[in-house]
Amino acid sequence: MSLRKFISNKTMAALAVLVTVFANTSAFAQEAAAGAAAAAPKQIDMVPIYKSVAFYTMLFLLLCLFIAIVGKAIRVYELTREAQDKPDSINWNTVNGVIFVLFLIAGLFGVYFEYTVHGHMLLPDAASEHGKKIDSMFNITLILTTIVFIGTHIALFLFSFFYRNTGKRKAYYYPHNNALERIWTIVPALVLTVLVLMGFLTWRSIFYKIEDPNNKPLSIEITSQQFQWTLRYPGADGIVGLKNYKLITGTNGLGMDFKDKNNLDDQNADEMVIPVNKPVRLIITSKDVVHSVYMPHFRVQLNSVPGMTSYFEFTPTITSEEMKTKVNDPAFQYLLYCSKICGSGHYNMKKVIRVVSQAEYEAWVLKQPKFINNDLRKEFNLPLVPDAAAPAAAPADSTATPAKDSSAVAMNKPALKK
Repeated sequence: MSLRKFISNKTMAALAVLVTVFANTSAFAQEAAAGAAAAAPKQIDMVPIYKSVAFYTMLFLLLCLFIAIVGKAIRVYELTREAQDKPDSINWNTVNGVIFVLFLIAGLFGVYFEYTVHGHMLLPDAASEHGKKIDSMFNITLILTTIVFIGTHIALFLFSFFYRNTGKRKAYYYPHNNALERIWTIVPALVLTVLVLMGFLTWRSIFYKIEDPNNKPLSIEITSQQFQWTLRYPGADGIVGLKNYKLITGTNGLGMDFKDKNNLDDQNADEMVIPVNKPVRLIITSKDVVHSVYMPHFRVQLNSVPGMTSYFEFTPTITSEEMKTKVNDPAFQYLLYCSKICGSGHYNMKKVIRVVSQAEYEAWVLKQPKFINNDLRKEFNLPLVPDAAAPAAAPADSTATPAKDSSAVAMNKPALKK
């Protein structure tokens, strides 16, 4: 056998590849076994390696190398057949058609997997009246797009398989069809029109409500800044007072105009507490950059823009305690997030939201402090009030002698005059 025939022989080439792979695998296994035996007493934590970027980069490069080696081996095989004046043994059109079918099966399984395993992670349970409308609209859109996605991909991949080039038929020249043009223009236009109208009507129902005089909304002002939220409740009058950015000082962080009497009873809160089944009207402003008020369970998301006041009204329908039972999580909390990447402390912009009964809300709001203090009263030339935090004078000791009592009174007289 000549050297050329020996090299081009298929059996010999296959054996050479198998011997090489077996030798490398055996050597690697022996080295791994020896290393495992030597390091048996010491446990190695591989978790940090699996979490590193370098590990997955190396895996990707090894995969690319493997594909390149297989491609080169196939190319050598083809050149060998050409040197032997033999016809092509691999029908690449069939190979590509089969790969299309395999990708179709894998893709359909991926869709099934995402819906069954990750589907519940799309949106949390809606806890507001308009949230049900948004979820309904979202689900209809998702179902329609999923049907179209699956249908078009089945047609695309199977078309590529069944109409692959076999050398036995000629492609049919089919440049135009008016009926098809009308179908794939009119049908999507009608579907999109219905979806757009649904969105428009849902938007109007949220932002253009008719106010019920017997159930007026609770107004809460949310002011955003890097990197915190400031909540302002309207106080007993139910009206949030005016503010002006020109009035912002070290003591008046919101720029509240205390010449407006509606500001005098406005209250500050560390958490947002709202009564269930009562409309809540958010007044949204920003002190520095664009933030975004995001309350996923209430389906609330609206930008907070400097120099502009935005409004969003919603009605909570599930209390915090009821939601804890519903999701079976005793530590559950409604949260207010910022959904804009507003700077390095963006991740820290959170506020706890508690939905409670009307009685619980009324008891809670009475305990919240007012914004105005004596420093602000001096700044706006308003009457000062006694400091509620100052300790009360100690009561007179009934067992003390009259001389001590009279001296104590005498010592306190100047203070009382002040």
